Amino acid sequence: MFEQMSIEPLKDGLRSQVRIDFYGNVHKRMRGSDVEKRYAKEVEVLKILEARGCPYVPRVLEEHPDEFYFVSTNCGRQAPLLTKEKADKLYAALEKDFGIRHLDAEPRNITYSDKMGRFCIIDFELAEILPDPASSTKP
Repeated sequence: MFEQMSIEPLKDGLRSQVRIDFYGNVHKRMRGSDVEKRYAKEVEVLKILEARGCPYVPRVLEEHPDEFYFVSTNCGRQAPLLTKEKADKLYAALEKDFGIRHLDAEPRNITYSDKMGRFCIIDFELAEILPDPASSTKP
């Protein structure tokens, strides 16, 4: 199923293979060290971000945990000209507004979505889930 539906390869590395299907959805098959843990963390974080209302991350459409494979919505294309300073601000906003600390907070994990008209954050296999800022009471 994965090979048949995938038409545009984006990444084929040691830790994952990422392809885009005909409908623009992202197919990510994880592999390599700690694959079970990384897969579970990425899917968990994406679901939490959706529940917390974060609009600029992928949404999980399908899960295949036995294959360490999931399908998500597309958050645009790589943003190679993005500066480290701008990326740091995006990651800080994610943590402040949605309680997720990205543990691989590098510009390579930022995309730009023409459809949304904004930068988005991807690749949450290394992330820390913090308390939901919306549920904390502020003095």
